Amino acid sequence: MFVLAVLLAFGAVCGQLAKKLHLPSVTGQILAGVLLGPSVLHVFGHDAVDGLRPVLHFALSLIAVDVGTHLHFRRLRNAFKRLGVLLMLEATLTPMLVYLALVFGARQDWTFGILFGALAISTAPATVLAIVKESRSKGVYVRTLVAAVALNNIACITLFEMAQTAVSASLDPGAGFSTGSVFLAPVIQLLGAAVIGGCLGIGLILGSKHVIHVEQLTTVSIIAIFLTTGVADYFGVSNLLACLFLGVTMVNLAPEKEEIGHRVFVNFEPAILAIFFTLAGLELDFSFLSSGWILVALFVVARFAGKVLSGVLAMRLAKGTDNVRRYLGFGLIPQAGVAVGLLLDIQDNPAFGETASMILAIGVTAVAVNEVVGPILVKVGLSRSGNLGKDRARLIDFIHEENIVTDFHAETKDEAIGQLVDLMISSHGMQIDRDALVADVLARESLMSTCIGRGMAVPYGRVDAEEKIVGVMGISRRGLPFGTPDGLPLRCMVLLASPPDERERHHEVQAVLARSIGSDWSLQLQLYNAKTPAHVYEILHNEEFENYNYFLDELQEPTNLDSRSALDL
Repeated sequence: MFVLAVLLAFGAVCGQLAKKLHLPSVTGQILAGVLLGPSVLHVFGHDAVDGLRPVLHFALSLIAVDVGTHLHFRRLRNAFKRLGVLLMLEATLTPMLVYLALVFGARQDWTFGILFGALAISTAPATVLAIVKESRSKGVYVRTLVAAVALNNIACITLFEMAQTAVSASLDPGAGFSTGSVFLAPVIQLLGAAVIGGCLGIGLILGSKHVIHVEQLTTVSIIAIFLTTGVADYFGVSNLLACLFLGVTMVNLAPEKEEIGHRVFVNFEPAILAIFFTLAGLELDFSFLSSGWILVALFVVARFAGKVLSGVLAMRLAKGTDNVRRYLGFGLIPQAGVAVGLLLDIQDNPAFGETASMILAIGVTAVAVNEVVGPILVKVGLSRSGNLGKDRARLIDFIHEENIVTDFHAETKDEAIGQLVDLMISSHGMQIDRDALVADVLARESLMSTCIGRGMAVPYGRVDAEEKIVGVMGISRRGLPFGTPDGLPLRCMVLLASPPDERERHHEVQAVLARSIGSDWSLQLQLYNAKTPAHVYEILHNEEFENYNYFLDELQEPTNLDSRSALDL
């Protein structure tokens, strides 16, 4: 307990000092651990880490659940293509570059190449999430990055299991390994983790169904996380994967229950992360650099090149936005718990013998370099992509990437409104009468056209079942073939639906849309020619649009916003 208190205090102080130097607090906490550890001051040795191993496991479990909750399939509906292409490149290009660097550049055995090639895929989820939350970042870049981290960790664990089985078979032919076991081992890992995480996730949802007290929700959540980790360990399945699938199950089956799982620890999250990163720094040992620095350097450089190239090529092939394409690779550099855990797993494999120590030394040193440099690059990526500091409520904050369609087409206004209502119900997960909402929107449209000119219309309806305003946007490049009051083709339709008590904000949103998109030719050209929903989202949330789509936590002068209805304008 004394060691834990010292680590937490020193890590927290160093984290604050790092922030004052405009560095991520994660970097300061890791360096705090390095200073206290055997590499520098030797205040604490590796035995201190061994005694606090349960704390590390618990922190990593919470982080894994949190990462899993970012794989919300409905919200990622427009991101599947870019995430799929990115995963494919990360699982092929990055390992290939690392393999070539170690086998042909450093003249190492092929076994080193495939092990470190698979290891290179993983990105530290804890580091990425901590920096995203600390910097209050939000946007297409953040959504792509966090989902990519979850997927590349699944790929890393799967491919590393295959590589380890293949190397074990070559080092110890009499151990009973076969070609079939090389492919069977990762399948068992994936299926086992999915079953354990899925079943316990459903159990957590059902167990909290009738629980309303905070302390009871906390108890149920702790039980679920502990059970997931413990059951996975018992069956020899990756507890990280199992916890990740626990988060995936919760967010997709019960997205409204945000108060369970890792969320119950929200007040303690900074302390938990500070302990985790300080302990991670304490575990890093740079003593191997004196003799093996070439191997470490080749791994770090090849992995960096693979991550950056994967991001650039994937976003180009998937038609991602420029900001995401240029800087996504920067966010994929950090490496920590998952990689170290996989390296430690090799130590328990008798087939590796003395080779295991060398693999661990190279791997942990390379991870140390990536984890010290990585957080800085993540923050650079968040800043250059324009997502830094954007996780604040904005006036038009209810239209996300999954609520936008860019290939919108309909022959009649009734058909167009019907399609937008369908998109609204599916993308917002609404439980309402579809026909009733369509009828309400069309009835209002029959009284007065909601076309505000210059190719834009803002139809709207009332939904008593919702607590806040919701909306969807359809963009048509060629224009919709039905009449408008000004005779210009309709290129953009924003369907709004709001409860009775949100009428004031409803009118503000209409006014903003009329004053910005409805009158600004520059914004119109950008929106009407946007290639993907991600491009549209970035336009709505970039600095140029900030005067209209302002942050609600900023004081606005009454003259800055005309709160009249768009129809009055």
